[in-house]
Formats: sequence, C-alpha cells, structure tokens
Amino acid sequence: MRAYIGRQQAISAEDFAELALGTPPELWLGVEGETKAERAAREDAARDILADNPGLPDDLVRIAAQVIEDNPDLFDVTPLSRPARRRPARKGVAA
Repeated sequence: MRAYIGRQQAISAEDFAELALGTPPELWLGVEGETKAERAAREDAARDILADNPGLPDDLVRIAAQVIEDNPDLFDVTPLSRPARRRPARKGVAA
C-alpha cells in the first residue's frame, strides 16, 4: 500500500514527519555530533521558519492531539515484569 501526502509519497515515519512539518525533523531535533557552527546555523534556520509561520507550534500541537485522539492504542503500554534476581550459590563454603 502506498501513502501520499499531497503529491509526495511517504515511505517511512521520517517521511511522514517531514511532510507534516514541512521541514525535516532534524532541523528541530538536531543530529548527533553536530558542531557548534552547525547547531547555530540549524537554530537560525528554525528561527527564520518560526518568524515566517508563528502559528507553527500551535499547529503541531493540534496535529499531535489529533493523532493521540485518533490512535489511543498508541499509549496502551503494558509494563513487563522483571524476573527476580537470584544469588548464585556459593561453592565450597564451610558452615
């Protein structure tokens, strides 16, 4: 099954996020190992985008709320029990 957002095909979760945001998620989240200069440039670009679209954060909150409302099973988390830790038997211990 193919999924399209507008005229763009979304193949991965990252594609969906980028198409929903209109920007790559890395712009907002950063990437591991980025330099100070790269971080400054990324943050500058993000500021420019927010200046051009000041309603973006509110739009993203609405999208997230709608996803949660439409998919409540995303938060059906069942904690897994951990097996009890057993002490290893000590060999050769005199009583």
